[in-house]
Amino acid sequence: MPLPPIYDPKAVEPLWQELAAVGVEPLTTPEEVDAALSAKTGTTLVIVNSVCGCAAGQARPGAMLSLQNARIPDRSVTVFAGVDRDAVERARSYMSAYPPSSPSIGLFKDGKQVFMLQRTDLQRMDEPQVAEALSKAFDAHCSKPGPSIDPAKFKEIRPYVGCGSRLPMMPTRA
Repeated sequence: MPLPPIYDPKAVEPLWQELAAVGVEPLTTPEEVDAALSAKTGTTLVIVNSVCGCAAGQARPGAMLSLQNARIPDRSVTVFAGVDRDAVERARSYMSAYPPSSPSIGLFKDGKQVFMLQRTDLQRMDEPQVAEALSKAFDAHCSKPGPSIDPAKFKEIRPYVGCGSRLPMMPTRA
């Protein structure tokens, strides 16, 4: 039986749509995660998104900025903690060398994880530091030319700045 969402999926749309605007594909099922992370060739960036302040202040904006790098992953995907819970659990199973963390960002190359930023890392970083760390990982492991979108279009994107604690939670079942 699928795990129900904790947060209203409609309320969190702005929190994943900004990633989609820079080419990050939302994954909502374990099967989609398996298809993305079982590839034995190429690179995949995985963003475990969340409603917390460090996701809004550092993780999402830093990941978005990093995708403007000269080298980027072949594929960029995201799962949303508290919403697509089964997909998040499956993504975390591929990151099992690290404790569960949201937000978090992992890079996979040829089916193996080669880089990770956990919540504890992200809390100590600002947006440019996240982008720099990811860009260095991309330079070391990726060969696809960047950026993910036209720089002029990127400048038009305004990251979501609302407080995640104000997002409605789903009603609990009795």
